Amino acid sequence: MARDVIIACDFSSRSETLAFLDLFTDCKPFVKIGMELYYAEGPDIVREIKRRGHRIFLDLKLHDIPNTVKKAMRVLSKLDVDMTNVHAAGTVEMMRAALEGLTRPDGSRPMLIAVTQLTSTSEERMQDELLIGSSIRETIAHYARNAKAAGLDGVVCSPLEAGLVKDACGTDFIAVTPGIRFADAGTDDQVRITTPAKAREIGSDYIVVGRPITAAEDPVAAYRRCLAEFIG
Repeated sequence: MARDVIIACDFSSRSETLAFLDLFTDCKPFVKIGMELYYAEGPDIVREIKRRGHRIFLDLKLHDIPNTVKKAMRVLSKLDVDMTNVHAAGTVEMMRAALEGLTRPDGSRPMLIAVTQLTSTSEERMQDELLIGSSIRETIAHYARNAKAAGLDGVVCSPLEAGLVKDACGTDFIAVTPGIRFADAGTDDQVRITTPAKAREIGSDYIVVGRPITAAEDPVAAYRRCLAEFIG
């Protein structure tokens, strides 16, 4: 399975986003559009970035009753993104409904993945605040198996759990991992993190990298460094 680096374009406006993408004159990175940018600019920013030739991970993390998620995915499928997601906590029924809504009449669809536990969530928070009694590793493996049972392509998980997901669901089940930092960088607000090279070793298929690239003095150089460390 081909690995790739996805740049998290966590910007608040169209102008800021497109100015950032204009820096990449000789390549078209895979990019993530999250809640902040999508809610600020709507579907037009997705269409514009797609028109420019980028692959897109639309990261909206849908989590609602199955019928609502199905209808929302039917709308999102028209944007021709390459990957999108839901929360695995929404149940197998909800994930199946999402897949049904996302699938177009001709059978084509973007990749659909499910969020297991956010990289900002520690085991202590999960147990104390969410009242999930199992360990974080047990929870993530269980959520990944549910996602596979629902027919999804993979999950979002910490890079520290990518190998666990592969063991639970097979090597073809995709592990998309945020929480990536260079060895010489800070951790910010994420607690389950690792480096691009270590993510490759553990089993990540895609790494999602935001501030280490977008806030770098030279974002293009940081992106190339990330590619080199992750893909080898």
